[in-house]
Amino acid sequence: MAYSVELISMEQKEELAERYGGQVLYEIKAEIYGCCIKLLTGRSAVKNAWEESFYFASQNIRSHGRLYVLEEPARKANEVCYDPHSKTAFLFNIDYYGWIKSLALSVAGDILEDNHGIYSVHGACLDAGGRGLCLLGGSGAGKTTHTYGLLRESRVRVVSDDWFFGRIFGDDILAYGSEKNFYIRADLAEIWVEFAGLVNRAVMDEKGRAVVDLRWVIGKGRILPLTTMENVILLKRDATQKETVRVLDGAQALQILEENGYYNPHLLVHSDFKRHIRSRFFAKLLDSASVFEVNTIGTPEESQREIRRIVGIE
Repeated sequence: MAYSVELISMEQKEELAERYGGQVLYEIKAEIYGCCIKLLTGRSAVKNAWEESFYFASQNIRSHGRLYVLEEPARKANEVCYDPHSKTAFLFNIDYYGWIKSLALSVAGDILEDNHGIYSVHGACLDAGGRGLCLLGGSGAGKTTHTYGLLRESRVRVVSDDWFFGRIFGDDILAYGSEKNFYIRADLAEIWVEFAGLVNRAVMDEKGRAVVDLRWVIGKGRILPLTTMENVILLKRDATQKETVRVLDGAQALQILEENGYYNPHLLVHSDFKRHIRSRFFAKLLDSASVFEVNTIGTPEESQREIRRIVGIE
């Protein structure tokens, strides 16, 4: 991960808030799955992207967590200080909005897993013919590519393309989205031409990404607030592995997730307690769903065929 995280005390949080309060020109509250997360920044581009990404929260609601997005020449690029008691993060010299967005979701996730038994999943969540599926994997494994590849099929709807929250209800795992719009790459249309119109209308940032309204392309009816998880697909790229698809049991899949930090590099707190409750949630998810590993070493279309076969939309 290209940014560092330092856990700080309440006293250090108060000192930083006082020191950098003069930079704050905008205070924007967002609702992230029931949590009010406040952005405090002087950067208009961050404010604008934030407002496009998340649903507004009333200014009358007190914030549950806060993100200061700041510039500080005396500090290195990409530094994060986080107070887990007040759920306050200070982001210094971060110029990639994708990290800012993910850290906002992570602060909300820290609140939700501590107090409400709701867990963060850094992955895509879709619904294929009424059956929920998630795509998990490390950077470069094809999570985004295959999310949008599946969305070319009219029977597939989307809850989230990057991050969702999971809750256990009896034997079911329900997955919930929280973002208003989607953060896409400029090269999306090079892989799937069906999204060329969306990319051409988008205003890309310096990193070649943009927050867009996916409803422009797939319609309002294919954005879902939740689904019930039935399939989990772990994506990997391994030229040494012969099998394209492997069926995994829950224990095998959990070991892969634990060894890879649950495929979530944005988690802010890594205590023994946090690892325990996260593994407990993922164990339940993996035991309640059918789990597959797909090696995406082939072309996008080849891997798409395997994924579509798994979820029954060939």
